[in-house]
Amino acid sequence: MFNFPGLRNYLKIFSPITIILLITTFVFGIFYYSNNQYLTSKINTLKAENSLTSKKLASVSGELTALKSEDQLVRNNKLQEEIKNIQTTYGLAVSTYEKLLDVKTVSKDTTEIDEIYARSLKLLSERNFASSAALLSQISKQIQGEKEKVSASFNIAANVPVNNAVPLSGFRRQQVQVDGSNFLVDIVSADLGSTRVIVDTASDSDCSSNCPVLSLGDYVSRNGAFAGINGSYFCPSTYPSCAGKENTFDLLVMNKNKHYFNSDNNVYSNNPAVIFGSGWIRFVGKAQEWGRDTAVDGVLSNFPLLVSGSSVVYSDNPDPKFNSKGPRGFVANKGSTVYIGFVYNATMGESARALKVLGVENAMNLDEGGSTALWSGGYKAGPGRNIPNAILFVRK
Repeated sequence: MFNFPGLRNYLKIFSPITIILLITTFVFGIFYYSNNQYLTSKINTLKAENSLTSKKLASVSGELTALKSEDQLVRNNKLQEEIKNIQTTYGLAVSTYEKLLDVKTVSKDTTEIDEIYARSLKLLSERNFASSAALLSQISKQIQGEKEKVSASFNIAANVPVNNAVPLSGFRRQQVQVDGSNFLVDIVSADLGSTRVIVDTASDSDCSSNCPVLSLGDYVSRNGAFAGINGSYFCPSTYPSCAGKENTFDLLVMNKNKHYFNSDNNVYSNNPAVIFGSGWIRFVGKAQEWGRDTAVDGVLSNFPLLVSGSSVVYSDNPDPKFNSKGPRGFVANKGSTVYIGFVYNATMGESARALKVLGVENAMNLDEGGSTALWSGGYKAGPGRNIPNAILFVRK
């Protein structure tokens, strides 16, 4: 057996408890050192991973910022530009189509224009906006050319008499000489002493979309009228721009049932109006000048006012529809005699001057184009498209 007298003497110096504490401290120190090394290594690893993660997050953040920038600015600008091109070209396509519908009422020779229009729509569907717009512009010029061709070929039959005076009663077709030019005029005359003038509407009350319409012949028939003419401007259901407001009219009208249409939005209307009373007729330059009296037989507003106080009051308007030649509807009076009719192949200004030459005291323009319809014992013009309102002559 080993004998370490020195060690034995050394151990005698410490008590057993002291020895245990020393051993425990030694073991704990080794454990602490080892664990500290492990934790330090782990922390360093986590720091490295955190640094890498931070870099990745920074990279993703940068990509997201760039993506947001592209979506909201670059791509959005491109999208807005494309939307603008679509809206502009589509709007041009709609207006051109409506012009095409109008020219079809006076010309049957539109096959070439129809084909070009179909090509323009194909280009629009392919997002070739510039080429589509170019074709639509070309079509507009061709439509105008076709109108001018129709106007130039318009001939008044040789047997139509030249007469610069209004008829005393009934219907007459005549030529009116204005500033060296002859204009064909269809006119119906009625004395308010024996005639009641009413305004009839297809709808019984205000209507905002898909409004009912009737032919002029239907209006005449259901009222027992002997003459009639189409009334105010309206939004035809065949026009794409009238989607959601088909066959509506915005102007003030009081029908035979004493209902005022569009009363609220015509409180401050600057559009002229005609009022039909019992044995009298009155024109006002602005519909706002007239109240909502239901004692009268009818009220209808339209524009423009052509003649007032025996003088032409119409002034040139830049609207191409007013400056192109076509049938121009009118309602007019001279004293207690009322007139309805059309001046054909005339601009708005020419129509006003022709009516002045005829000697009327007041005259207001009515709807025309595809709505053109005049009745006197039968259709004298039209029938045209179905209409939401009409002016009718009924015997008392």
